[in-house]
Amino acid sequence: MFHFRGSQLSLNVSNYRHAPRGVKNSFWSSQYRYLTAKSAAHAQPAEDANTSYAAQLTEEAGSRKYNGTIDQDLFLNVLESSATRRDARPYISIFGPQKAHTTVNHIGRLMQKDIGVNLGNLYLPRAVDEKPTFSQAQASSTASTDISRTIHVALIKIREPQSLDFETLEGVCRTISQLEMLGYRCGIVVDIEDGQKREGKEEAKQVNDQVDRIVESVNRHGGQGAKRIDGVYGISTQGGLGSTRVRVKYPDLLLPPLRRGVIPVIAPIAFASHDQRLTPVTANEAVLALTRAFAGTQNWAVAGSDPGASAQASNSPRMHTSLDRIILLDPLGGIPSPDKGHGSHVFINLEQEFDTVKQDLQQVAHVRNLDLLKQALALLPPTSSAFLITPEAVAHSETQPPASSKGPRVRTRRQRNPLIHNVLTDKPVYSSSLPLHRSPKRVAQTSTSVSNASPATFFKRGMPVSIVPDPLEKKWSPPSANHLPLNLFDSRIDVARLLHLINDSFRRELDVAHYLDRIKNRIAGVIIAGEYEGGAIFTWETPPGYPSNDSQHMVPYLDKFAVLQKSQGSGGVADIVFKAMVRDCFPNGVCWRSRSDNVVNKWYFERAKGTWKMPGTNWTMFWTTEGVERDGSLFSDYSEVCRAVVPSWLDTTKAPD
Repeated sequence: MFHFRGSQLSLNVSNYRHAPRGVKNSFWSSQYRYLTAKSAAHAQPAEDANTSYAAQLTEEAGSRKYNGTIDQDLFLNVLESSATRRDARPYISIFGPQKAHTTVNHIGRLMQKDIGVNLGNLYLPRAVDEKPTFSQAQASSTASTDISRTIHVALIKIREPQSLDFETLEGVCRTISQLEMLGYRCGIVVDIEDGQKREGKEEAKQVNDQVDRIVESVNRHGGQGAKRIDGVYGISTQGGLGSTRVRVKYPDLLLPPLRRGVIPVIAPIAFASHDQRLTPVTANEAVLALTRAFAGTQNWAVAGSDPGASAQASNSPRMHTSLDRIILLDPLGGIPSPDKGHGSHVFINLEQEFDTVKQDLQQVAHVRNLDLLKQALALLPPTSSAFLITPEAVAHSETQPPASSKGPRVRTRRQRNPLIHNVLTDKPVYSSSLPLHRSPKRVAQTSTSVSNASPATFFKRGMPVSIVPDPLEKKWSPPSANHLPLNLFDSRIDVARLLHLINDSFRRELDVAHYLDRIKNRIAGVIIAGEYEGGAIFTWETPPGYPSNDSQHMVPYLDKFAVLQKSQGSGGVADIVFKAMVRDCFPNGVCWRSRSDNVVNKWYFERAKGTWKMPGTNWTMFWTTEGVERDGSLFSDYSEVCRAVVPSWLDTTKAPD
């Protein structure tokens, strides 16, 4: 009876609402029996005689009583994350619709209890909270039916846990337990680095104390709990450039708890074979060592591990791991940016922005976080991502809000959990290409869809961005006798791939001859993201009745904005291209038009400074220029240009784009 409907996580309760009382009771009774049986089956240990250590883990996990409260909180977080089906496509593609279906079934428990909370947008129409996404077509309801047997890992580093009070640590560990319930197998690395110098024994004692503290906190929140894992790391004595000092020497110590959903909590302490001592290492070295071990889909058979366990691992399809998320919980929060109204970068495309961002950093801790994520994501597939956020932001979203009335059902909605939202969507809480005046810190908090933003930064290995001509070398300006316009057949542009990008994005064939003739001697520049996964073509246009070389009335025009279909709605390609447009190419503004019924318009509306539905046409005009509506001459030039541009499509039966 539960399923994904449309583009929102929702319940099929329409029949239930109108059913007779007896049918309702039968409905929930059957759901309760199903969930109870499934929970019992889930608690039974999987048969594995790998080692006595693994058996011990299974016995401890199976004997731990299931905590129903975490179920309730988790699904409230899911509902309040405002993640549409399109937003959650990366999560669904990993765990498959059958697993997602099983997860949603647990929401039935909420309906059995008079829990007196606001269930978010559960019964709202799909259009109310559907986030605008750049896509040239309506969302597809298809999803892969394959269920991966890969162990999907989220590696979490907690810095300065000794500074967290009891309530904050409880909130953090509750959220981590919820990530396990969403299907991710979590591993925690403890980092006590706070700028103070400690001797080796003192550091080892303090880090072990914090490991035990985190284990106890996770164990209070149900699920399979956590376990302290020692002896994982070794220190390599091999010298030379490019050598790895810290490595995972015994990975088979990690695999049994991960397979059973037990969270390994690991201290950054390594065994040095040359002097037979345990030596503290930096937590960043420990994270990189684990990243190398988890990188991609790999066999866990390595030198130094148990031969029997490794042999069995090589024969089991479930022994493969994929490190999908790296999560840093740091008191400093996201990477600061003076250009952002909320104080931190929302999204960093490391391939493009790493050097620029690093130059602006002043605190050593920020530089270390940025360097760590640059190195770690370089080892992982491009689909992997990282999220940097404060522990307080994760924990406080877990606290129950005070009742806004004495009624049994009316309560204030909780703050969205940014970490749960990120895991479901593989995106930041809000788009990085939003203008400053629309960032959550600049708008009134009148809607829960933009709840109190935390200083968090989302990272992807990303893609390079090519801008032709380079605006850093010379500012884009209208063509003149001393400045010839760009030719689309410039050696820096692969015309064939650019045309394929346009055809694929718009789902129709461009009339190449007509298009090239129209934009001849008008091209201002081109943006290319990655391997032609996204791009934009800009032209200089003059209104009808003015000479084509009249610089006084020449306006910058976004002629084509394209993203490959496979990259639409995910990966941040559209955001990357749009940011390059407004930040590097036309910081003073640009205009464009779009069909009034184009589904992309919701995305455009959020990013434009102004819009106007042009009377007598099916066009909506957009601009990023400040004060266009107050400048009658400029507004007239913009509107006349947007009316006059002639479409260039082979198929003339469809509405022009």
